[in-house]
Amino acid sequence: MNRRHIYLFVVAFVCLMAQRTKAQELFTESIDLAATEVDRIYVKGLAYLNRNQAEDGTWPDRPYGAEPAVVGLAVVSMLAHGDDPNNGPFSLAINRGVSYILENQNSKTGYIGRTMYNHGFATLALAEVYGAVEDERIGPALTKAVQLIVDSQSRNPKGAWRYSPESKDADTTVSGAQMVALFAARNAGIGVPEEAIQKGLKFFERCQTSEGGYGYTSASGPNGPRTAIGTLVLALAKEKDSDAFRNAFAYLRKAPRSNSYYQYFLYYASQAFFHADPQEWNEWNRKNIIELSKSQNDDGSWDGQFGTTFCTSASLLSLALNYRYLPIYER
Repeated sequence: MNRRHIYLFVVAFVCLMAQRTKAQELFTESIDLAATEVDRIYVKGLAYLNRNQAEDGTWPDRPYGAEPAVVGLAVVSMLAHGDDPNNGPFSLAINRGVSYILENQNSKTGYIGRTMYNHGFATLALAEVYGAVEDERIGPALTKAVQLIVDSQSRNPKGAWRYSPESKDADTTVSGAQMVALFAARNAGIGVPEEAIQKGLKFFERCQTSEGGYGYTSASGPNGPRTAIGTLVLALAKEKDSDAFRNAFAYLRKAPRSNSYYQYFLYYASQAFFHADPQEWNEWNRKNIIELSKSQNDDGSWDGQFGTTFCTSASLLSLALNYRYLPIYER
């Protein structure tokens, strides 16, 4: 080995160790719970998903376990752990899930599943696996999925989205799924018109109440889950210095928790707290780890609305901010 080869080897080794050290710092941050405990909970949940997936990429808790949205969230929860998606312990499950999503996409329109809920979360999954999973079908499918979101919005008088691509009204929950998918696709290098982002933000602006929370279809009846969605959308849009974001987060901090849509709330709220403030996030994260540790079933799953697969995936993704492997989970 000549001097040049030795030099290049040393540089590569130093860079690798620096990356590992940074990842370790990100994982432990300032929480007062051992990283090994978080990983124990997380791996136990992943083992449940891996063990119960069918060969077609779905899960047996029908109907939700066969919805592309739920399959997509399960795939993202596996990807978020940072294992090799092509050769690691969850590679088969990830690739099965991706194939199921692709098989449920309309080859002409790009529409995935039967509702825009399905389409938004499935598009998010494709954006997160794009460039990580070795499947040449993902790029074209993701591009078509993004185009459908943009086209649907362009036909919508509200400038947002609801249950179908042809909907003429809109709500913050469906629209939130599309907005997050667009941000994830943009992070992955897919072209997303800025006009689409701005129109979506305008819709959320019209749905923010005087208390700072978000309503469903208008500026009335705010609650925790919808406010978590709105807060995250503003954060991903780099609007954290705005009054809208500050007011939304102030409402979210005090929003009462409810058993209704609990895991759905956890999924969005964990991201909202993470983007809002490191100290707030540390406190939120500590409580969330304790609560999920207590409520996790012996088999690694969690129970709740929309089936065991959704609840397990959403719970895991609320913990996945401890890993920061996904582009959408970066500050």
